[in-house]
Amino acid sequence: MFQSFNETASPEHGPARLAALRSELEREGLDGFLVPRADAFQGEYVAPRDARLAWLTGFTGSAGWAVALAERAGVFVDSRYRVQVKAQVDACFDKVDWPEMSLGEWIRDALPAGEIGFDPWLLTLDQKRALEKALGPVTLRACENLVDRIWADQPGAPLAPAVVQPVDLAGESHEDKISRISKALQADISVITLPDSLAWLLNLRGNDIPHVPIAHGFSLLSKDGTLRLFMEPSKLDGLEPHLGPKVSLHPIQEFLPTIRSLQGTVQLDPATCPMAVIDVLEAEIIEAGDPCILPKACKNAVELAGARAAHLRDAAAMVRFLAWLDREAPGDLTEIDIVRQLEDERRATNALRDISFETISGAGPNGAIVHYRVTEATNRKLQAGELLLVDSGGQYVDGTTDITRTMAIGAVGDEEKRAFTLVLKGMIALSMLRFPEGLAGRDIDPFARVALWQAGLDYGHGTGHGVGSYLSVHEGPQRIARTGFVPLQPGMILSNEPGFYKEGQFGIRIENLIAVEQAPALPGQSIAQMLRFETLTWVPIDLNLVLPDLLSDAERDWLNAYHARVFEQVAPLVDDVAGGWLKTACRGI
Repeated sequence: MFQSFNETASPEHGPARLAALRSELEREGLDGFLVPRADAFQGEYVAPRDARLAWLTGFTGSAGWAVALAERAGVFVDSRYRVQVKAQVDACFDKVDWPEMSLGEWIRDALPAGEIGFDPWLLTLDQKRALEKALGPVTLRACENLVDRIWADQPGAPLAPAVVQPVDLAGESHEDKISRISKALQADISVITLPDSLAWLLNLRGNDIPHVPIAHGFSLLSKDGTLRLFMEPSKLDGLEPHLGPKVSLHPIQEFLPTIRSLQGTVQLDPATCPMAVIDVLEAEIIEAGDPCILPKACKNAVELAGARAAHLRDAAAMVRFLAWLDREAPGDLTEIDIVRQLEDERRATNALRDISFETISGAGPNGAIVHYRVTEATNRKLQAGELLLVDSGGQYVDGTTDITRTMAIGAVGDEEKRAFTLVLKGMIALSMLRFPEGLAGRDIDPFARVALWQAGLDYGHGTGHGVGSYLSVHEGPQRIARTGFVPLQPGMILSNEPGFYKEGQFGIRIENLIAVEQAPALPGQSIAQMLRFETLTWVPIDLNLVLPDLLSDAERDWLNAYHARVFEQVAPLVDDVAGGWLKTACRGI
């Protein structure tokens, strides 16, 4: 399987490892040390070698920080992980709600004066500036990574080979991308560290990170259209013909010495460039965003066609899975059985390269843990009268999928149905939305929440994240959230996933992927240009959880039309058994 169920959190090791880290603090003459969940490439996901936060504290979430001081230590997590962190982290660490309490504020309160160490590969320029602004008399000092010193069995760096993403899937040659992006640079050279930017720019994929097809490396893109690629040579074996004469290959160890020797002007992204680069750079710095991020986010016609094909293939697998679940549940099924069956159905497509993240299979109260990961220790049986939340996705060479469905296991109560219907209203509101060009995710996020707000409810995560094209299931800069400041543009793919979570009882999330597209003009329209969303996900929504009286006529019409389209597109792709289930699941209400 692509997913394992072993317990990766080890809170019992926290006290001893924290004590060992404090010994290193004393040896270095430091008052504290920062441990972010980050690597030198500043991507969202890290290889086992770079899972320092999890190793030290036990916390396995995809975002967070730890700060170790001589007398206090804290683990900082956002609202997605506040239930999870309680179970995974020992009491020797404070559990801090972040960003409500910032790192700088907590350190300043706990340490009136002193010096905090940090690994300059793991801290970006923006992060360092924000910390220094908040720390007051406390100062930061770059140093060797102190966790690496005490992590005796730390895994090695990943060395999986890179592979070519053919142009008939990418939609544009890497030569044309390099030419296009280099002409738009604001400096002589741009530093690119983000793994998915590099993968997109060079039409390469890899296997250095579980479930995310990227290869670790760095690059320097010049305004003259040449690119220097710094990567372990073994990863690029046989790829010289693909990369061509304008891409020169260099061992990754030469990256910093090359940075040190650069002249002219150098463009770097303060949000993603590690301090290790900035500390040795002597050339003039021009701060600007990673030049690949926005072009990568705006999918071309070939990538959008691939996304549609991948989602239909994935929908057939989901429908077979849901039909099986309806026949078998609850029985003796467990959360792990759910994960295994769903992966089997995706594998049966004969096109699955990987899952796009570890499947979230949360029954009953486990569904309220937003990023729940089932293990042998937490595995729960499905029970009649409860909800089952399944958030999953697949990596196919033509697209990346991500879908959440919440299902009733038997008859459930009115509280669950009411909450489900309110969440559904938010999901439909975004699906139906037309909005003026130039609006960002923060401008439309409230549409997904208003039905919940009117009932005094809400959810703590964003409504939507960007999704890559056979790349990361979480992609920037687009997002639908209070922190979504980048205007939405045609071609961007996002998730639409409002939810509601009642700790200790149940969780609800409904998620489709959507693509931004131009909206046709309406009669008498005075707004110059409007946008709307194309739905990419075609899987039934559990009508057993819907209270029709809570839906408006327009919402009911949307839901019925959606299910009619699901049946039309997916029924020809499944067998008669799944097709019979699908017909019932797509009935009109």
